[in-house]
Amino acid sequence: MYKVSISPEEMEKLPLASFPGKITVIDRVGLDFFKAIGYLMRQKVIGFDTESRPCFSPNQPQYGVSLLQLSGEDQAFLFRIKLMGGIPRLLCRILADGRILKIGAAVRDDVLGLEKHHNFTPRGFVDLQKIVWEYGIKDKSVKKMGAIILGFRISKTQQLSNWEAETLSQAQQVYAATDAWICREMYLRLLKSEKHPLTAEQMAPPPSKNAERS
Repeated sequence: MYKVSISPEEMEKLPLASFPGKITVIDRVGLDFFKAIGYLMRQKVIGFDTESRPCFSPNQPQYGVSLLQLSGEDQAFLFRIKLMGGIPRLLCRILADGRILKIGAAVRDDVLGLEKHHNFTPRGFVDLQKIVWEYGIKDKSVKKMGAIILGFRISKTQQLSNWEAETLSQAQQVYAATDAWICREMYLRLLKSEKHPLTAEQMAPPPSKNAERS
């Protein structure tokens, strides 16, 4: 059985891990793009995530999705869709292929962001946040789910970095690839695990401070 929840102190004791395979950044339709499409179309399960340039004040514009990450076991592809002028048709085919499972967290928001770049019918998406309760897990963040399911922690230090920078740093590339890859790894681990669904009491939100005082 998995832990229902994990504390920051417990997480700090876990080893740090990141995507161990090859990372390819793609900003145009060329040889690397077609190689990526060929690889991804051969996969049955891939990790999925997106990144957007952060807004630090309410007066800033919403920048929208800058990066689409898709990862297999040993290769991760970072598609800079704004630089590509949108989502190419072949990439949309993968996002619309129900035979290729795309595993992420809070995928609805990611998909809505991608649909602003190109209209497609999303199929084959699995949201870990909607299934982990079946395995007795209450925490919903990628970092906490990963720690509970896989027994290691990942760094989130690049989360609020500039995803529209002229060149993505090595740290940004590793962060982005890891976020997609870990979703795939969690899903595959869950498939091998017994289900122990949360009880109604466990799923209930914690009592408010006002309720505790009364």
